Amino acid sequence: MARFINIKLKKLTTPIIQGGMGVGISLGNLAGSVMAEGGMGVISLAHPGYRKEDFMKNPFKANEQAVHEEVKKARELSQEKGLLAVNAMCAINRYDEYVKVALDAGVDAIISGAGLPLSLPAITKDYDVLIAPIISSAKACELLLKSWDRHYNCTADFIVIEGPEAGGHLGFKPEELFEHQAKDVYTLLEEVKPVVHHYEEKYDCIIPIFLAGGMNTKEKIDQAIRQGATGAQVATSFIPTIECDADTQFKEMFLHHPSKELALIKSPVGYYGRALVNPLTKKLEEGRVKPNFCLKCIKPCDFNTTPFCISEALIEAAKGNVIDGLVFSGATIQDLDKLRTVKEVIDELMGGQR
Repeated sequence: MARFINIKLKKLTTPIIQGGMGVGISLGNLAGSVMAEGGMGVISLAHPGYRKEDFMKNPFKANEQAVHEEVKKARELSQEKGLLAVNAMCAINRYDEYVKVALDAGVDAIISGAGLPLSLPAITKDYDVLIAPIISSAKACELLLKSWDRHYNCTADFIVIEGPEAGGHLGFKPEELFEHQAKDVYTLLEEVKPVVHHYEEKYDCIIPIFLAGGMNTKEKIDQAIRQGATGAQVATSFIPTIECDADTQFKEMFLHHPSKELALIKSPVGYYGRALVNPLTKKLEEGRVKPNFCLKCIKPCDFNTTPFCISEALIEAAKGNVIDGLVFSGATIQDLDKLRTVKEVIDELMGGQR
């Protein structure tokens, strides 16, 4: 007897998830364009309303309005194709409320990382929505799925395994990153598969797995699929696209940065993150960059001691200030050489086989 796969996932005719990138890098325009190609577009819940006039006075209200606006924009661009998700970091304050905003806006899926989304099923229980964790180890996967099974009698609709070549916040220990000891994403897949299979058997379902981090070629995606993955989550390759929501100067950094050198910085979120080397990352190597304001957006962050304000740094970058801003990037930036369309990126990733 064939196992059940959530019917929503049948709309994913291209096995590509566009990785969620905040602040303001993946909003409705990029997400909707990926959806129009049959993939899963992802809007980041990390300050989508940063451009609104009242953002500094009431960031939650501004972000709430922006989520609804960006979801509407993505839906209009999608031509009723693909799926729409949001990326919600577990580390954000008011996590439950932000997820509910996305649910009320009518998204198809909640993808959640930067910690384990242990309470996610409780928030989404009254909604017809897919839920998926981002994990970086079999141990984290087992802990998360066991918790969902025990407390909510449910399991994940799909899973994203993020390897060490990803951009932004990384779920690995410092020594694994700095000493290159982190397992590659294909090894992680082999370790995660038995864990996932146990819950597939228990719930008589299929739990698709998508690999993330460095998945920038058809050959890499083909290897993932040969090993049992359904597809890939891709982020960095979508930044220098016409449809990406970031400022032109931000996109230019990925094409014309003098060295395309990358650094690992300790984020107030509690994880190390991979970013392009620029004056800000060099200042952070020397010490603290005092924040100019505090939005009280990250749980572990303390304005008086934080090495810098992650929100301020990401907002500056999204606006085009790539000197004082933080420019997150995956390890595959060296392969980017020209501005393309979302369709061109996906056609290349799929080898024209769609």
